[in-house]
Amino acid sequence: REFEAEIRFYSGDDPLDVWDRYIKWTEQTFPQGGKDGNLTAVLERAVRALHGQQRYYKDPRYLNLWLKFGDCCKEPLDVYSYLRSQEIGTTLALLYITWAEVLEARGGFRKADLIFQEGLQCKAEPLDKLQAHHKQFQARVSRQALLALEESPGGDNTGLLEIAEPQRSSLADLKGRGKKTMRAPISRVGDAIKAVNPNRSCHPQAPLQLSNTPSFAVFDENSVSGPEIPVLTAQSWPAPPVPRAKENELSAGPWNSGR
Repeated sequence: REFEAEIRFYSGDDPLDVWDRYIKWTEQTFPQGGKDGNLTAVLERAVRALHGQQRYYKDPRYLNLWLKFGDCCKEPLDVYSYLRSQEIGTTLALLYITWAEVLEARGGFRKADLIFQEGLQCKAEPLDKLQAHHKQFQARVSRQALLALEESPGGDNTGLLEIAEPQRSSLADLKGRGKKTMRAPISRVGDAIKAVNPNRSCHPQAPLQLSNTPSFAVFDENSVSGPEIPVLTAQSWPAPPVPRAKENELSAGPWNSGR
């Protein structure tokens, strides 16, 4: 293929550009996937070929490549934790949005909110996009909290209510009043609401002591019990995450730089 030849004999100063175009071409040419496109293998090769090139760590193209690769892995949360531990894409909103969406889809609303909060504290760009997605997330949680209150007025829905938008935080007052007698109390919003923990700032984590072999910093979902950002624990990463086996798709071959 043309791209394979370009990768093999590339001598320019932006190898990511070739891989980025190759991946986009594969997605457009084989939108249904399958063995002809073999997108998983292409992503795996790209991640390996560009591994350790720190000049790309804040490049949206590089983050996007990793996030697509995460979609092909058995546990994308491990990939996101690894990206954060290596500070790959941590200045970009897309990392936190994607991470939070996966957690939300699994019902991890509190953990998803923590990830959003981390991105907001670090002022990940574009910040307005991150803020918009966070508000949409809070609105969805608010709706779920209302439904939960209606179905089980005496149930414990505190977790959902704490994540809901500040404008809707007064929903907690509805708890226990009964399905038919609920009345929303007056809640002032806007300038009347003060920022929580205004003195809290985003401090970069101490750099992990990594050996020559890359390591994962795994996000243990079961260990999060409070409002603080979960602490990562470095674990051995002798090889990249294993992509999911896909029907009619070739398995990845030996890793090489393609040059």
